[in-house]
Amino acid sequence: MIENYSEDTIQTLDWKEHIRRRPGMYIGKLGDGNYADDGIYVLLKEVMDNAIDEYMMGFGKKIDVTVQDGQVTVRDYGRGIPLGKVIDVVSKMNTGAKYDSKVFKKSVGLNGVGVKAVNALSINFMIQAFRDGETKKAEFSCGEIKADFPVEATKSPNGTLVQFNPDGNIFENFNFKEEYIEDLLKNYTYLNAGLTINFNGKAYQSKNGLLDLLDEKMTEPGLYPIIQLKDPDLEIAITHTTQYGEEYYTFVNGQHTTQGGTHLIAFREAMVKTVREFYNKNFDVADIRQGIVAAVSIKIEEPVFESQTKTKLGSKDMSPGGASVRNYITDFVKQHLDNFLHKHGDIADIIHKKILESEKERKAISGIQKLAKERAKKVSLHNKKLRDCRIHYNSNEQRKLESSIFITEGDSASGSITKARDVTSQAVFSLKGKPLNTYGLTRKIVYENEEFNLLQAALNIEEGLETLRYNHVIIATDADVDGMHIRLLLITFFLQFFPELVKNGHLYILQTPLFRVRNKKETRYCYSDEERNNAIKKLGAAAEITRFKGLGEISPDEFKHFIGRDMRLDQVRMKKEDAAKELLDFYMGKNTPDRQTFIIDNLVVDEEML
Repeated sequence: MIENYSEDTIQTLDWKEHIRRRPGMYIGKLGDGNYADDGIYVLLKEVMDNAIDEYMMGFGKKIDVTVQDGQVTVRDYGRGIPLGKVIDVVSKMNTGAKYDSKVFKKSVGLNGVGVKAVNALSINFMIQAFRDGETKKAEFSCGEIKADFPVEATKSPNGTLVQFNPDGNIFENFNFKEEYIEDLLKNYTYLNAGLTINFNGKAYQSKNGLLDLLDEKMTEPGLYPIIQLKDPDLEIAITHTTQYGEEYYTFVNGQHTTQGGTHLIAFREAMVKTVREFYNKNFDVADIRQGIVAAVSIKIEEPVFESQTKTKLGSKDMSPGGASVRNYITDFVKQHLDNFLHKHGDIADIIHKKILESEKERKAISGIQKLAKERAKKVSLHNKKLRDCRIHYNSNEQRKLESSIFITEGDSASGSITKARDVTSQAVFSLKGKPLNTYGLTRKIVYENEEFNLLQAALNIEEGLETLRYNHVIIATDADVDGMHIRLLLITFFLQFFPELVKNGHLYILQTPLFRVRNKKETRYCYSDEERNNAIKKLGAAAEITRFKGLGEISPDEFKHFIGRDMRLDQVRMKKEDAAKELLDFYMGKNTPDRQTFIIDNLVVDEEML
């Protein structure tokens, strides 16, 4: 039956109803806090952006942040919202001072939406402004005003206090992870030298800007000291490492543009052009940028982003009617990097040597690479190795951030996942047996080994993360010794050849239940011995207990519970202190006797597996 389409079907939603019904338009995906790009962190970021804008305009030298029991509190010491507009700025769309570029010249929040979204998506929201000895406070719930307090005298310094609790009906079972919040806040300090952010009693600050950022992010030493170049509107930090791929951290007016944009494109072009002209050689682009680690921070008047979450810059100009972003960055890099290389011949020599080494390796595998690409095209990925989904990370769909690919081993496991998956956003790639241990091998093996060549083609990452087809790359293996080994081999492969995939938070491990405990009335899936024991107590002694030894033993109907909305994923993270090279050398290298001794000394017997 076709529904009647009439005037009655046309609805007009007020601002808060629209945000609550379509939150993805304002904060991207929702999530529960297990991923760094989940909505609860976007809420914090929206409030922080306002506080940072005050600092950037020269007001206040610190920001206090507290996150406890699901409640977030942010106190800045800027100018404070004009008291007569406190309610309007958090409850009326398209209301704010940032439309006036004289008051906020190079801010992030320009469309008057961010803090309203925080208000609408919070079960409790409070805002209080302190301004010239007076204060004004208002309280809301889900965007509805609950208390409007009169203006009172105060001895507190100027600034703004925001406190909110995300709505648990929208962000189900959410939980803030301090490590993600720390990363977010640290980035703000790297981009605002002199700013102190106090988070749950710990102070974060940076003296050296992007140099400190790279030093924190790099997991292996640079081939030369980090080059730092800056002027009032642009700061760049550059070095090279021995790792494969390219690694970039880009920012606009303090906003971390995780998907890059016009400023990153301009920098990559400018880097190539400047290096070619300096050495007077037409080096291949890939050889110049192989192993590069760089950070770019630019300040733009009235920036244009490609979404409300501001992860990709779309602006072409530095300001309305001003110089183009591309020309500005090109001229800056040409002048400052060229001057630097002329003054530091030792570093110029290291870069030259690195380029020549990359060129030598690239030429050595060029023939194999060409054949591998042709082979990948001929193989029907859709019918053999890859069961694709309908949307991808680099699509324009709203759900692109939810796109996933499961990498699994064996026909039975991949078959179960394929039947249970969401065909709209979840793809499956099937491995044939255990992959090769790639530690210590060169990029040549990626093209010689059919499994790795086809996996690289499926992910579309040969040219870098810009073309990555899935936001979540999920390793799904059995919860036994062989499954754990396959996990390690795949992680080794990505760390060895595509470390940026890991560092940008795209690699995950799927956790599947070890046990099923059920009686006639209820079924519980347990991921640990503790969960199993609690389930037995709950369901009684008559409960039936099943130990899953492989993914293939789990029926597609059951699998739907484990790869749906409540899917348990462990993100593979890599920080400087992880010492990735040392870890891989010990666990995946050729020191077999030492590793054997370590395993024996730390052996834990799983009685369920005996």
